[in-house]
Amino acid sequence: MLRLDFVGVAFGALLFCLSLTPSLLPRDWLFQGLIGAINAVIGYALGVGIGAVVHRLVLRNATWWPPPPPVLRALKATVVIVAPIACVGMLIPAASWQRQVSALMELPGPGTAGYLRTLLVAAGAAAAAIAVARVLIDVTKALSRMLIRRWHLHSEVALFIGTAIVVVLGVTLINGVLVRGFFLGANTVFEPRNNATDPGVSRPMAPQRSGSPESLVSWDGLGRQGRNFVAGGPSVDELTALTGREAKEPIRVYAGLHSADDADERMALLVKELERTRAAEREVLVIVPTTGTGWINPVAADSLEMMYGGDTAIVGVQYSYLPSWISFLGDEEKSLAAGRALIDTVQGWWQDLPVAHRPKLALYGESLGSLAGQGAFDWLPDVADRGFDAVLWVGPPNASRLWRELEARRDPGTPAVEPRYDNGRTVRFSQATDPADIAEVAAPPWPGPRVLYLQHASDPVVWWSPDLLFSQPDWLTETPGPDRSASMRWYPIVTFWQVAFDITNGEAVPERHGHNYGDTILDGWAAVLPPDGWDSADTERIRAALRAEPDTVP
Repeated sequence: MLRLDFVGVAFGALLFCLSLTPSLLPRDWLFQGLIGAINAVIGYALGVGIGAVVHRLVLRNATWWPPPPPVLRALKATVVIVAPIACVGMLIPAASWQRQVSALMELPGPGTAGYLRTLLVAAGAAAAAIAVARVLIDVTKALSRMLIRRWHLHSEVALFIGTAIVVVLGVTLINGVLVRGFFLGANTVFEPRNNATDPGVSRPMAPQRSGSPESLVSWDGLGRQGRNFVAGGPSVDELTALTGREAKEPIRVYAGLHSADDADERMALLVKELERTRAAEREVLVIVPTTGTGWINPVAADSLEMMYGGDTAIVGVQYSYLPSWISFLGDEEKSLAAGRALIDTVQGWWQDLPVAHRPKLALYGESLGSLAGQGAFDWLPDVADRGFDAVLWVGPPNASRLWRELEARRDPGTPAVEPRYDNGRTVRFSQATDPADIAEVAAPPWPGPRVLYLQHASDPVVWWSPDLLFSQPDWLTETPGPDRSASMRWYPIVTFWQVAFDITNGEAVPERHGHNYGDTILDGWAAVLPPDGWDSADTERIRAALRAEPDTVP
């Protein structure tokens, strides 16, 4: 259990050192230790495998191998000495790189001395993983020996069968016990949170809100995020003072998981709520596929209501109470189906309205909500064919099929991080770190319908993909965006795990970086759906009001 393969150690040290290079977001020593451990274990396994293949095909019959004992001892000693020295030495520039990335996010960076703890975490985690692997190998060998003794099988056949048994049992354990146990535990943890009501949130009395006394949707059935949504937002008096004209009570329609027995009934309930609240009489109707928990970003809702003086109707539905990353891992199809059902239902209801009396139709989606919204369209022309005036998609996951097709077919010479498609006739992209960039991207002519993607160069949700394992993406060959380190490089396997871990930290960075889009969502609305006569001074007035609203903090 203590003896190590020296080729494996060399490769493990190499991948550990590469894992210390910068990625999209800052990493503290604990996070970096876990990333380094994963890459070191993978490197160790690669080294063991490569060493075994080379020995079997090349060295086994070579007359010069093995070398004299002193030479062999010198080679092993070199690995034992150089590998840890290289790992420790690499931690010094690694701390400097993390300070550079932190500075781009306007965060304090780690000290060099404290960052050395990374090696301790990585060594401990890697040793534990290697020990588990060796136990599994020993179990496989024991099964093989038993098969040989009892049934006199050939050694290679017995080893194959023993390996198959261990693999099947392992997969069964992972899928049947660990994964199910994880989701069962997640349900146990997050379902009570869904049933809870946040402090300060009370049932709305305005009939224009779902969950109100006149609503067909019960307050208790909305779920935690649904209650936050229908009870939040600016009041009529605040909107009147902000716009200088008589405002309307904004319409917020929502159905939670417990609002009806199944998805079809929830869709029917939404239509009844739209009719009850007279949403057809508003200037703008916005469909919002939600994230995993049913969350609707208050910045997106509040900013649009402030822009239009409350002459809006926003509709959403909950399909899960699990966080987005769990929903994405566990049931991506469920989110796509929920988004498609919501868009088909509300757009179908809108299409049946008299043409002269229809509100403007808009679609908003953020993160997993963006993935769900894009799933309703086979291709970009469908947006116009279905009557949408404006679409704003924020932080789209890399798995979004429509986004991937547009990015792959972008106009020649335009970068992946801010591409152009069909010279921006319908769809445009902005890196969204500066409102001026969004305004520049949205510059006329842009007759409509308007589709805008906001995607930070440092957003791991946008750029993480399984393709990172063995393929260098275009966005890492280009001049980096304003908040991505110029020192970031692509390395097989390593970059995949770096960006994967960045996802877990995507919303913990300051706004306008990572997966935190802050108040630039307001600028997105001003770009795709501005009221008549809207200008930059109006946008800044709304921005000041948003910053004064406590519930719009991301």
